[in-house]
Amino acid sequence: MELEEFLSSLPQAIISGEAVSLPDNVIRRIFKFAKLKKSDVFYHLGCGEGNAIKIAAEEFGVKRSVGIELNEATAAKARERVAGIKNAEIVNADIRKADISDATVLFFWFNDPEMVDAMTRRFKKLRDDTRVITIWAPLGMTLPDRVDFPFFVSKKPFKRAKSIRQQIKAIYRTDCIDFTAAWLLAERYIDALEVVPSDYRRFVNMLQGMVIWINAWNMGVACEDKIPPPVQTYVGILRTFFNIDLTSMIKKEQK
Repeated sequence: MELEEFLSSLPQAIISGEAVSLPDNVIRRIFKFAKLKKSDVFYHLGCGEGNAIKIAAEEFGVKRSVGIELNEATAAKARERVAGIKNAEIVNADIRKADISDATVLFFWFNDPEMVDAMTRRFKKLRDDTRVITIWAPLGMTLPDRVDFPFFVSKKPFKRAKSIRQQIKAIYRTDCIDFTAAWLLAERYIDALEVVPSDYRRFVNMLQGMVIWINAWNMGVACEDKIPPPVQTYVGILRTFFNIDLTSMIKKEQK
């Protein structure tokens, strides 16, 4: 099957990040990276059932810690986790409509392009110096203010990249991405999130590494002039042993 068919067979909440709860130590690392402090008003958009709201309120002592969750049952479970914590609350609402006007820090882990565009427009209306934490990539074509891949902090007013190459350099500190870099980026992502079981690590690393390189190739920011042998090998392994065909994603050689 082609990659799109494979992804469509998975729960979409998993693909978007909506249903993934990060381990507590990963949440703490993200908050330290974002320099979360007591004067902050923190919002987790699409908070799920994780402990981010509780950790922000109790361990980082923020002024207000708010989780916004669309699913009513999930919101109810999340509310149980913060019961009795005065500076923490869970709001059952659509993040595209919920009041976030007092936020100084927002954690936004959605990958759907329409959702990202909609929320980026909302973020632009917030007060200056508001920080938006994202995973895997900064908002749209934004140049991040802080990078600890795969975590990013973008501060309002947002700086827009003039080109994808400029954004790639800001994110990865290099003008292009070769096969080795793509593999290591996938590895860093897996290590940082700590949500991939060890039995599936090799497969996920292979699949994600190939997707990263192919996307770089298609955008014209791959370092190689031709599709390198390792990419051909791993694409062949995914097709032969896992029935996942990535060849339709690869545009013809353009260099």
